[in-house]
Parts: sequence; structure tokens; C-alpha cells
Amino acid sequence: MSLSVTQTQTVPQTLVRNFTEITKFRLSVSVVFSSVAGYLLGAETVDYYILLLLCVGGYCMVGASNIFNQIIERDLDALMDRTKDRPIPAGRMQVNSALALGIALTIIGLVVLYSINPITAMFGAISIFMYVSLYTPLKTKTPLSVFIGAFPGAIPYMLGWVAATNNFGIEPGTLFMVQFFWQFPHFWAIGWFLYEDYQKGGFFMLPTGKRDKGTAIQVVLYTIWTVLASLIPAFGVTGKLYVTPVSAVIIGLLGVGLLYYAIRLFKEKTNKAAKQLMLASVSYITLLQVVYVLDKFIR
Repeated sequence: MSLSVTQTQTVPQTLVRNFTEITKFRLSVSVVFSSVAGYLLGAETVDYYILLLLCVGGYCMVGASNIFNQIIERDLDALMDRTKDRPIPAGRMQVNSALALGIALTIIGLVVLYSINPITAMFGAISIFMYVSLYTPLKTKTPLSVFIGAFPGAIPYMLGWVAATNNFGIEPGTLFMVQFFWQFPHFWAIGWFLYEDYQKGGFFMLPTGKRDKGTAIQVVLYTIWTVLASLIPAFGVTGKLYVTPVSAVIIGLLGVGLLYYAIRLFKEKTNKAAKQLMLASVSYITLLQVVYVLDKFIR
């Protein structure tokens, strides 16, 4: 009696755990956060219904991308410590079930984004296509996979602006550029401290294929480009996307902090320095988006 009660209690818990893990809940929420930031920057008046649709559609699309990625990489995931306990390699979810969930989330996501406007749905479709069909298979072939993956990874930030305005122009293009450059130091930092684990799965994530000076130099260069791209709205050349000089100074200080950790990785070339850079990069992009939004609503 008590055993059956325990089992019925754990089934919903298992389903929730599998769903959050296979859709990569924390990653998906962070992506949705960037879409919301983009929406708030683009909207003249905030429509909370559209904002809700953007969150739901965005989560479905990112979650579906992660599911298809894990279906394709299930055998490789089983080889790596970081991923061997994911639902499919751990045997908690069948491939057919995961595939059905991925297809369902894709359809729901596209329909919801289309109900906002067709351009938003189009960019959502491009994002999922590039992530699953190009980035995922290239991860075991070439370090250029990070470059390809940076395209779908940069879409959500600009997607929010497109959802708010039904228009693609210089403003969402700038948001795209910021998030595009940011991904290189972020993912190369991850590729650095997870180098041995990625090797087990045969993934090529670092630009030179090694934790060497060449990789560290590129990390520093892309960090500089990220910071410079972040400051472009302060010069009044990006249409309605504009930040005040005060915010530009704050962004510059955030950039100095990020660059500090990139240079530290260049000097030390250690896993600890790479982890610190990864954490700094997450803090940077989150705070940058907050500064952009606050600047718009406070000025």
C-alpha cells in the first residue's frame, strides 16, 4: 500500500524532472529573459498578453531545439560525465517520447510566435533549424560549429524587438550583433574547463582545438568586440535603440570587468580562470540587458 502511494507520487516528479532536464529549463529561461529584454526595448507600450505569448513561444522553441539536440547526441551524451544523466542516455525517457515532445513544442512554439506576427515566427523557425540541422552535427566535425551556433543563439534578443515592432531594422540587428559576439568568450570558456569531458564525446569547441595561447587570444579579441558592440547604441546611430552617456559608462565598466577575466584566462590558462570567465560572461549579458531596459524606462 505504502509502496504504491510512493510510486504514484514519484511519477509526476519524474515527468517534471525529465521535462525540465530535456528542455534545459535554466538555459531556456535565460534565453526567454533575453527575448523579454528585447521586447521591452522595442515596445512603445508594453502589451502583457504579447509578452506572455513571447515567453511561451520562446520557451517552446528553445526547449524543442534542446530536445532534438539531445536525441541526435544521445550516444555521445552517454560518454560524458556532464551529460550521461540526461533523460535519454540515463534511460528515463524513450527516444520516441522525446521526439513527440520536441515536435509538439515546435508546432506550439511556431503557432504562438506566428500569432504575435509572422516575422517573429520566421526567425524562430530559422533559429531552431540552424541549431538542430547545422550547429548540432558540426560540433563533432569542426570548431567552426561555435560560429554557426552563434547565429541561432543571437536570435532571441532581437526576436523580442521584432515581436514588439513587427519590423526588422538596425535596432534588432544591433541587439543580434551584441549577443552574437558575446557567445564566443562564453562558450569558449565552457569549452576550456570542460575540455576533457568534451573530448570523450568527440566535440571540437575551442577555435584552435586546444587550450593554448591561440584560443586565449581569440577569447580576448571577441570579448573586446562584445564590449564595443554593446556601446554602439550610445552613439545615436542605431535608430530608436539608444542609451544615455551614464548607461554607457556603466556598460563600459561592466566591459572592463569582463575583459579582466578574459585577460586573466590568457595569462593563467587554467580551468579556474575559464570558469570565472564563464560566470563573468553570464553576469555581463544579464546586467547589460537590464541596463539597456532601465535606461529606456528611466530617462
